[in-house]
Amino acid sequence: MNPKINMKHTLFLSALIVSFLSCKEDVLKDYVTLSGKIANQNSDSLVVFGNKGIVKTLKVAKDGTFSDTLKVEPSSYVLFDGKEKTSIYLKNGDDLNISIDTKLFDETITYTGRGAEANNYLAKKSLFLEKMMDLDTLLVLDEKAFSEKVKVNTETLEEMLSATKHLDSSFVANQKKEFEIIENQLLGMYKDNQRLSALKGNESPKFVDYENYSGGTTSLDDLKGKYVYIDMWATWCGPCKQEIPFLKEVERAYHGKNIEFVSISIDSQKDYEAWRTMVKEKELSGIQLYAKQDQNFAAAYSVNSIPRFILIDPKGMVVDANAPRPSSDELKNLLKTLDI
Repeated sequence: MNPKINMKHTLFLSALIVSFLSCKEDVLKDYVTLSGKIANQNSDSLVVFGNKGIVKTLKVAKDGTFSDTLKVEPSSYVLFDGKEKTSIYLKNGDDLNISIDTKLFDETITYTGRGAEANNYLAKKSLFLEKMMDLDTLLVLDEKAFSEKVKVNTETLEEMLSATKHLDSSFVANQKKEFEIIENQLLGMYKDNQRLSALKGNESPKFVDYENYSGGTTSLDDLKGKYVYIDMWATWCGPCKQEIPFLKEVERAYHGKNIEFVSISIDSQKDYEAWRTMVKEKELSGIQLYAKQDQNFAAAYSVNSIPRFILIDPKGMVVDANAPRPSSDELKNLLKTLDI
């Protein structure tokens, strides 16, 4: 036998074996590998959340490196580092390496390895949505300009998606559905904002006989003669709780002046005790009210997300149906313009 031909056959068979083993490895890999490095880490762990809660907690070493595996259903998940979070697409067989600097979390997150294309697209989309969701600018446009802006933004998202290669057909289909959801949500927010703008200068909708933590009940009419700054919140609402220190600061600054600070809990009946406990433990000030099961006041102000803040004048007229948050300098500026 020709030794050269024999060597060729040997090399060919070796290549086939390597190829077969590689394919077999891909087929048998029924898990995701997540590894990478975090600069300026916020925590000693990363948490992967799915629709049913925590999927897995990944330990992060002191030098910011991490590596772990998990089994998943192909879907979008949330990756949380203790302070920041991002959307991540996972499917078994992926081998993702992640790089993040938490000082510029969204701007620096990048992916390499198998599955990177979908996730780099999601990171790019997230940055675009931040600009797209500049609601202070978007929601004050006239109807024609609003519709045109939303259309252009959707087209940009579609172009970003089509320009990304090696995506699963199910991933692409879900992204397109999400574009429709975003459009519908923006339209709903726009209509709500139009309704809220129409309330300005008109008599405020009223709440009646809400339970007062200090005892008895309180109605909006009881507060006539003073400005009323209302915080619609709930004990389970993270962003609501983040505003508490700022609200306390504003309350202290205006203590004894012609304004009442009213917090209305929309907690369900099962969370009633949680409300009373939180008011006591966090030493919440101002007038603390519980809406019980009444939804009329919240509905009149189109409260579909919280926290929501409302400002009413001493005559009971609406100053701002979607007032600035306590953490915003806009609130301080607004209050300075009023005769309080």
